[in-house]
Amino acid sequence: MNSCLSDDIVFSDPAFGLLEGDDVKAMWEMLCRNAFDFRLSFSNIQLLDEEYATCNWTASYIFSKTGRKVVNHIKAHMRLKDGIIIEHSDAFKLSKWAAQALGWKGVFLAGQTL
Repeated sequence: MNSCLSDDIVFSDPAFGLLEGDDVKAMWEMLCRNAFDFRLSFSNIQLLDEEYATCNWTASYIFSKTGRKVVNHIKAHMRLKDGIIIEHSDAFKLSKWAAQALGWKGVFLAGQTL
């Protein structure tokens, strides 16, 4: 993943918030190293123009802190320059992720019902 990212990458999602540069690359490395039984699939990849793309992707893994199975369905929006990603934003329902990863504690912490 990191080889696809600009050194000045800007990333955001509901779990990590806004990250930039090396923090983005460290996040991806941490996620890939710590997730057990990690599987990733992509679908509906669309190049909107020479600069913007979207896709749906699903991350399936065992959350290392709880041992619980997570299947996270994500909508990604990316901005490209010279063949690499310079901006990446992921959208997913944080309360659904939290319930899967943390159980009832996740629902409570997210402050929402599913």
